[in-house]
Amino acid sequence: MEHLLQHFRKEEQPFIEQTTNMMREVEDRYAPRLTDFLDPRQQFILNSVRGQYDSIESSAAGALEDAERRRVLLYPSYFEPTEEDYNMTVVEVKYPQKFVTLKHKDVLGSMMSLGIDRSKFGDIRVEEGSIQFVVATEVLDYVRANFVGIGKVKVHIEVVDDSSNYFRQHEEWVSENHTVSSLRLDTVISSIFNISRQKSASLIQSGKVKVNWTEKDQPSMELQELDMISIRGFGRIKLLMIEGRTKKDKIRLQIGRIEPKK
Repeated sequence: MEHLLQHFRKEEQPFIEQTTNMMREVEDRYAPRLTDFLDPRQQFILNSVRGQYDSIESSAAGALEDAERRRVLLYPSYFEPTEEDYNMTVVEVKYPQKFVTLKHKDVLGSMMSLGIDRSKFGDIRVEEGSIQFVVATEVLDYVRANFVGIGKVKVHIEVVDDSSNYFRQHEEWVSENHTVSSLRLDTVISSIFNISRQKSASLIQSGKVKVNWTEKDQPSMELQELDMISIRGFGRIKLLMIEGRTKKDKIRLQIGRIEPKK
């Protein structure tokens, strides 16, 4: 486990410990355990930890196609998971679309004000003003009773029973190759988006940059392979692969990029 910890950042260690405890519980009780919704970075960490346990299998689901946030089921090898085991429900937000258009951030803001952790919610999808999101079934009744307004707009939620009505993901990833002088967060942003180091540092310090779904304010943070960076107003990039160094000692990167929606 010590060997494993050195591959991850210090702030990720509590999650690694939590994951390790869940694995031990599955081993000791010989029964499945379900996580809350995990972002892709957490899923990656969990799979790395699970690699240390021969007797435990895992599978993930997020209800919606190509879901980013998923619940992971950890189980002994005898167990056959079914869809019900993931315990999640897709709901649609109903509101007077004629008078107002709600966006992803409006929904997320209202969710967070319910006093339930973000980990009880999966992906949020917005399609032409209509909104669907995934919620852990164990908090569905509470959410239904309390999710009644977004800003000044009255809303209510309805369960979407038919999976053929689930919204699809419309994001297009483009793959690109770049060379950077270092893996510092400000250096990578300035190089990929062709902006000055000063501008990239000020975006980071003003809270507009997230790495792996968490706001970061340190321009000097060192990035790692598979990190996801989102910059408000610029879109998202993922470090798909660090390919080594050039003759001039620059670092070759392969990245994926999503442009922000216009």
